[in-house]
Amino acid sequence: MTNNKAAPAGGSILVVGGGISGLTTALEAAEVGYEVFLVEKSPYLGGRVAQLKQYFPKLCPPTCGLEINFRRIKDNPKIKVFTLAEVEKVEGSPGNYNVALKLSPRYVNENCTGCGDCAAACKAEILNDFNFGMDKTKGAYLPHDMAFPARYIISPQIIGTDDAKLAKDACKYGAIDLDMEEKTLDLNVGAIVWATGWEPYDAAKIDNLGFGKYKNIVTNMMLERMASTNGPTGGKILRPSDQKEPESVVFVQCAGSRDENHLPYCSYICCMASLKHTTYIREQYPDAKIYIFYIDLRTPGYKYEKFYKKIKEDKNIIFIKGKVAEVLEDPETGNITVTAENAITGEKINQTADMVVLATGMQPTAKDAKLSADLKYNDDGFIINDFEKGGIFGAGCANKPADVVSSNQNATGMALKAIQTLVRR
Repeated sequence: MTNNKAAPAGGSILVVGGGISGLTTALEAAEVGYEVFLVEKSPYLGGRVAQLKQYFPKLCPPTCGLEINFRRIKDNPKIKVFTLAEVEKVEGSPGNYNVALKLSPRYVNENCTGCGDCAAACKAEILNDFNFGMDKTKGAYLPHDMAFPARYIISPQIIGTDDAKLAKDACKYGAIDLDMEEKTLDLNVGAIVWATGWEPYDAAKIDNLGFGKYKNIVTNMMLERMASTNGPTGGKILRPSDQKEPESVVFVQCAGSRDENHLPYCSYICCMASLKHTTYIREQYPDAKIYIFYIDLRTPGYKYEKFYKKIKEDKNIIFIKGKVAEVLEDPETGNITVTAENAITGEKINQTADMVVLATGMQPTAKDAKLSADLKYNDDGFIINDFEKGGIFGAGCANKPADVVSSNQNATGMALKAIQTLVRR
């Protein structure tokens, strides 16, 4: 009997970005036989999904989707992972690219067992970027409890200090190497998929919404971290100024989105994220009043529309069609008053609440840091794919705003496009 299954063509694929899109792209390509280099600039894989409490459509915790993917990567010899790595330069053409990587030192080698002795010995604390600076972590730290690789890192901020030496002396396994230096690595690959993901839009740029000025105004991703059991408040949603349990919360939709002064486009996921966040609040505070100020609500697809209809049945969740013009704080109570015009009735509304959540949009990471390759971008910084030319592709939220499901579907397609580049060599 003849086996008509084609053997993979020669060549390797570089996947830049270790979030859900990058993981999917790498696994889809590697599991049909291609060599994949997976490059991630942070110390861990998982991207934004790792920061969520739950994600659609099943409201799964991050462990649900990431854990099995980490296992598949660990078990697949075709995938080589580089964390703390960035692409410095790309030269060549489809089927033959020379890529220069910059590898930043972790100061912790593969002997690390994750025991945490280095963190216990370390006295210095630094802002915890994983929790958007809402708390602090030690200068020797594990990025989060599901980090992959499950290895500690020594912050460059403490290198050269007594704390770094304390951390090294505490390690019984010889895992800390304070002499690690930055390295460069050259790769030759046939195709590149940029899955560089997104950044939350900087809410401090939106002058009229008070973020950074008033403590009890947070962003949607900050609320996501608060609600997470491994977040800064251990999963408890509390207002930042006094750790009070909120009795009322205002959501401001399109915070910076659909605004020519900020993000002119709709970020696709913000409405559903806020609807999801109401379930977080309702779970902890059954009687809390929730107000959602929106321009238009986007609930794409039958499942999302069904979810929205269920939320609307809650009499303590009030939807107000109107763009928020101003927010003010009562300095004595810390309460926030939101001012808007109801687009349906025309009346001016002043709604006071214990805290306000800004539904900020997603901005492509490449917007402010253009990638070192021959790529085309639209005016908003999203990668425009040139399928005719081939070779280099943008996947997931590097290509357009998307939820987890859409990102996975898109990443699978880009893995196929990368494979086609190799086959056509």
